Amino acid sequence: MSNLRFQVVGEAFAKKPLDVSAPVERPCDYFGKKVFNRKKMYKYLPKDVYAKMVDVIDHGARLDRDVADQVAAGMKQWAQEMGATHYTHWFQPLTEGTAEKHDAFIEHDGKGGMVEEFSGKLLVQQEPDASSFPSGGIRSTFEARGYSAWDPTSPVFIIDDTLCIPTVFISYSGESLDYKAPLLRALKAVSQAATDVCHYFYPEVKKVVANLGWEQEYFLVDEGLYSARPDLLLTGRTLMGHDSAKNQQMDDHYFGAIPERVAAFMKDLEIQALELGIPCKTRHNEVAPNQFEVAPIFEECNLAVDHNMLLMSLMRRVARKHGFRALLHEKPFAGINGSGKHNNWSLSTDTGVLLHAPGKSSADKGAAATENLRFAVFIVETLMGVWRHNGLLKASIMSASNAHRLGANEAPPAIISSFLGKQVSELLDHIEKADVSDILAMAGKHGLKMDIPEIPELFIDNTDRNRTSPFAFTGNRFEFRAVGSEANCASAMIALNTAVAEALTDFRQRVDDRIASYASRPEYAEGTGHTAKFHAIVDVLREDIRTCRPIRFDGNGYSDEWVAEAGRRGLDVETSCPRIFERYLAPESIRMFERMGVMTRKELEARNEVKWETYTKKIQIEARVLGDLSMNHIIPVATRYQSQLLKNVSSVATVFPTGRAALLSERNIKLIEEIAQRTSAIERLVDELVEARKQANQISDEHRKAIAYHDTVAPKFEPIRYEIDKLELIVDDGQWPLPKYRELLFIR
Repeated sequence: MSNLRFQVVGEAFAKKPLDVSAPVERPCDYFGKKVFNRKKMYKYLPKDVYAKMVDVIDHGARLDRDVADQVAAGMKQWAQEMGATHYTHWFQPLTEGTAEKHDAFIEHDGKGGMVEEFSGKLLVQQEPDASSFPSGGIRSTFEARGYSAWDPTSPVFIIDDTLCIPTVFISYSGESLDYKAPLLRALKAVSQAATDVCHYFYPEVKKVVANLGWEQEYFLVDEGLYSARPDLLLTGRTLMGHDSAKNQQMDDHYFGAIPERVAAFMKDLEIQALELGIPCKTRHNEVAPNQFEVAPIFEECNLAVDHNMLLMSLMRRVARKHGFRALLHEKPFAGINGSGKHNNWSLSTDTGVLLHAPGKSSADKGAAATENLRFAVFIVETLMGVWRHNGLLKASIMSASNAHRLGANEAPPAIISSFLGKQVSELLDHIEKADVSDILAMAGKHGLKMDIPEIPELFIDNTDRNRTSPFAFTGNRFEFRAVGSEANCASAMIALNTAVAEALTDFRQRVDDRIASYASRPEYAEGTGHTAKFHAIVDVLREDIRTCRPIRFDGNGYSDEWVAEAGRRGLDVETSCPRIFERYLAPESIRMFERMGVMTRKELEARNEVKWETYTKKIQIEARVLGDLSMNHIIPVATRYQSQLLKNVSSVATVFPTGRAALLSERNIKLIEEIAQRTSAIERLVDELVEARKQANQISDEHRKAIAYHDTVAPKFEPIRYEIDKLELIVDDGQWPLPKYRELLFIR
């Protein structure tokens, strides 16, 4: 049907003549073209204002209003030269998306005309309606005031004709109503805690930065087919659909040649992303058919989160331009892999990466020991944060959509554990058990020679990779693999950075206490080779290696044995999405967030109200769509086909003798009976689904309502789907009302 039109569109992209006379633009020529970055600031701001802005961005200096006025003037000049006529505060409310209200650069001039204006006040602050966004009860309808405030650490950018200003979003009474505000607090907390610990090894370190590199997986489907699937349109996933005879069983899509239409989309997406300063580097086919991935170079965590939110929005727009729809739901199709968003997280200073393994053994044994110890401390304290708050970390990535993917033998299980690899595990075991004077430097990458002359020597990392580990160490970073594809990365990064900040803070306090207690002991005096500081660090580190050992797991995370073993280790094995959200309100979670200055109890309680309400609404919408499709699409079509079969049987009976007619009609009679049985079952099951929803809707408490939807409504989906998918196999293909998986999953 509409596929022919899409094929023509694809051919138009593929056959567009190349203008060889025009100069070729390289990515470095247009990278950041639409971003007010430092290069633009240097050009459009007075030199003293530029210096103050750099101080604000790099060192957290206070931004004075007079400086804001001058910055706003420079921004406006640049934006108007770029064709911008409007500006907006771009923020990330608790909706998993972004929000923006556009205002023009105009005001009355008092003389009957208009003047273009953009002041520091307009740059720094706006007033969105706080009661119209999810607030968990912090803001009522009659308490509408809320504020968005400029985040100068994330550069402004231009989309179409609008200057977009990244901001935080807070209530009139100061509580955060977004993801950015607590993320910035978490990053500040981990920076301070990590800097303090760094000073044991490198006194010259001034600042620690958390870095993030996300890997965005997504599906593409033809727009015409997407529009013909109400379930995809309204819920982001297919609520029914029988497996395609061929899906991903041949493993031929992963890293395969990118289809021409998709390559054209990817190129367009990358160009627009690079213009917006998003450093896209990698693109490839993913495992499932029609599944792809884009990944950037690592960036500072806050900026990386903004860029990911911007890219997801950009991806949807560019996809439509190319006749596609981009699907970011974690599990849009049953029977094939879903999509995740691996979050590669690391810590770095102005002198290096803290999680980077030490090099080969140094002749300076003291330097080798320091490097070795530094590496081990930051690895272990990260593990301590993950061990203490493994349930919270799971809650940070859990959602109604991601629940379909986790634990499905295609993604990390719904149990948080960490894979370190053989060498790192051996290093920690060595530190735990060896004599304090015998902490040797860990070997760096070692060579692997292959018996093929044309292939150069490969360098093998200190760790292998475990695809079943939700939190794996991969050389100089941890890969948090359980994050969902449509999620805001900030949710996971808030929990992780806060947990690590707490662990590092505790480590520092305990080491300082040990140093004070060891200071008077002669065996730890300066010149002995075993200073009080060195011994205190090793002693506390050993305690933490033993404490966090249960979080370390190098085996198969998909196995049933691991679920039982994880429970014995004390890890959180809950799988119910609404119950997992409860981890945010555990005493240890509230204590951690408040102690680190990231979120208050009130903010956490409000966010959980939003999480439970969002879960309920998503399941509620899916239930309504499934019921509508079942009763108004599937059953009428199946019944119509059944009627055709009945007419055929009746016609056969009038032409052939009774015995012969019965034999010729045997197959059709079986189909008639099967259709009757399955449509009857669907009607009954839909009635049960509606009744379960009615019962759950009577519950006023959002927490209990979400649990009821999980326990009594969601389980009704699969039996209905089973009956529909069986009907799909027997109803005339030409009459089936929805595009099938074989059409959705293979771009032509």
